[in-house]
Amino acid sequence: MAADIAGWSSSGGSLESRFFVDTGIWRDAPLLKGQTSFSPLPDVRNILVTGGEGFIASWLVRHLVLTYPSTYNIISFDKLDYCSSLNNARMLEGRPNFKFFHGDLLKSGDVLRCLRTYEIDTVFHLAAQSHVDLSFGNSYSFTSNNVVGTHVLLESVIAVKTIKRFYHISTDEVYGEVETDAADLTEHSVLSPTNPYAASKAAAEMFVTAYVNSFRLPAVIIRLNNVYGPHQFPEKIIPKFINLLQRKKPLYIHGSGHNTRRFLYAGDAADAFDTILHRGEIGRTYNVDSRDEISNLDLAAKLLSTFGVSDTTSSIQHTKDRPFNDKRYAVDGSKLRQLGWQPHVSFEEGLASTVEWYGKFSGWWGEIDSILSPFPEVVKKEGAGGGVDGEEGEGRASGSGREGTGTIMQAGVGAEANNGTKKANGVNGASKKRKADAMEDDG
Repeated sequence: MAADIAGWSSSGGSLESRFFVDTGIWRDAPLLKGQTSFSPLPDVRNILVTGGEGFIASWLVRHLVLTYPSTYNIISFDKLDYCSSLNNARMLEGRPNFKFFHGDLLKSGDVLRCLRTYEIDTVFHLAAQSHVDLSFGNSYSFTSNNVVGTHVLLESVIAVKTIKRFYHISTDEVYGEVETDAADLTEHSVLSPTNPYAASKAAAEMFVTAYVNSFRLPAVIIRLNNVYGPHQFPEKIIPKFINLLQRKKPLYIHGSGHNTRRFLYAGDAADAFDTILHRGEIGRTYNVDSRDEISNLDLAAKLLSTFGVSDTTSSIQHTKDRPFNDKRYAVDGSKLRQLGWQPHVSFEEGLASTVEWYGKFSGWWGEIDSILSPFPEVVKKEGAGGGVDGEEGEGRASGSGREGTGTIMQAGVGAEANNGTKKANGVNGASKKRKADAMEDDG
């Protein structure tokens, strides 16, 4: 690989110390990954995973690093937002086929530096803000990170001209609500998002499709059901309920709680990515489906039973509902199953292992009590914006020496905003030249 900068170090400024202080909790954690393994592809060598210190992406990072130690180099790219944790990959430090790059997708300089430094040929794009509740409170942040961030990545990929495979990870929520008696939706179903988060993911997909048509981008779009499991930040329903029960607090349920979701274990999601990488076809879209569907109310009851709580009446508190709360999502993953993929972990097994993991590693993210409220508090730090920095910047491998970017946080947890003096291009300012041309000049 082109560069070898070892170790995790503090950014020296704007990021909270929790991102870099090593409490050692990860040393006792199991190295969790998927179960699939394929013959390595001859044209794949250096794989970039965006959002690599987050939940789903870290499962993919660990899976690829451990499954293909002598053939694939994995670069985890992450800006370390509130839901990330270096603990998710600290156990990989020292392995020759793993590197961490601290950078922000909204800064094209960071992206270009990473793509060029590590001679990236394959991209798995998972970085995104994904908590629906937050998208109702501050949708601009979702547009900035999910849409503009994807756009910056696409322009960077086109500029470097080395990418042979681009996997864009999306969500079943782009299809919108599915009625109980309706057929499961296929990859050709109409996109009809109903909340700002889903709309931002659908918009990002449109950018990917446009770059496939305009620039012959060799892309694949992957849409997943709700993913759960160890390493998930406790803002989502399963880890949130587990953490509330650990603290002997009631479980908060939006509205009636009859809304249902299908849940996919994170290891099975990693297997799906691995299968699509090695057996999928460029230019296709794949649904990754689970058939484990459960209502929020039944999920609460199941977890209460797991924790030995018999008084369900006083242990569940119904709160006001979201502005709009889809009844259910349901996709048909037959196309992926034809490639040989299928879930290996049942919901009962996955839920039990998830409860066990949080019981042992409740301090994974440090203090999290503030994010266990019924509705997250959206805090905008001074200077947080949605602009794009077009200059090749200060992104560094292994977390050394660059400030965090402006970000919107949940319940006051996360990276501080960058109070730098550079004027942003893109959303908040006029760019002097076309972004792709500016990127070429960076070289």
